[in-house]
Amino acid sequence: MAEIMIREGSAATRPAGKQLLPALPYDHAALEPHIDARTLLLHHGKHHASYVDNLNTALAAYPDLQTRSALWLLLNPGKLPQGMRAAIRSNAGGHVNHCMFWDSMSAKGGGAPTGPLGDAIERDFGSFELFKERFDKAGAKLFGSGWVWLVRARNKGGKLGVVTTPGHGNPLEQGRTPLLLNDVWEHAYYLKHEHRRADYLRDWWRVVNWPEVARRYERFEHSAGRSSDAKIARFPWTRRLF
Repeated sequence: MAEIMIREGSAATRPAGKQLLPALPYDHAALEPHIDARTLLLHHGKHHASYVDNLNTALAAYPDLQTRSALWLLLNPGKLPQGMRAAIRSNAGGHVNHCMFWDSMSAKGGGAPTGPLGDAIERDFGSFELFKERFDKAGAKLFGSGWVWLVRARNKGGKLGVVTTPGHGNPLEQGRTPLLLNDVWEHAYYLKHEHRRADYLRDWWRVVNWPEVARRYERFEHSAGRSSDAKIARFPWTRRLF
């Protein structure tokens, strides 16, 4: 069973050689009634935990890869053993995406973004309501399991967009920076919303952690084109070690 990573302030640390399940930043019932406690308990404690366990199992025979972050494993498929490449990438993606997903929600969430992020949404989508409509339509239309994302281009002042990824894909694999994501795998919503994915997508806006999304946006804007450190320049939004 996956060990739980203890959060220390706004960041968490990972011992070398093992991926850990991050603790949730809120109680299981904190997002009620929009995300029910039972779903959150199973989603985090069973589904996310399984990706961590499976990733550690896949890496067991490769000590040199055990020191790598899940993000590195996801974005460097050519450096993974061919026979284990699919298993490592899928579970690393599930781990990375869920870590970002938990921080994208808050018991005090909802409302609308303000400041530079709010201005950028107005600029690139026409209005906040038009952005939500586009996001929800993309998530509802995604066939099977996957994720729907708000992303931005990597250049300074980069345009925002909405994309989807099947399975546990991540926009970083296509050169886009992720700002916000929603999980449209059935395990994210089926206990409460059953087959009604559109209802889940609509309700989810009430728990979106806009200050965290704005932090990701502004941190990227401040670092784009300035840093000689490729890792910082590419992944300025993360406060974690996956």
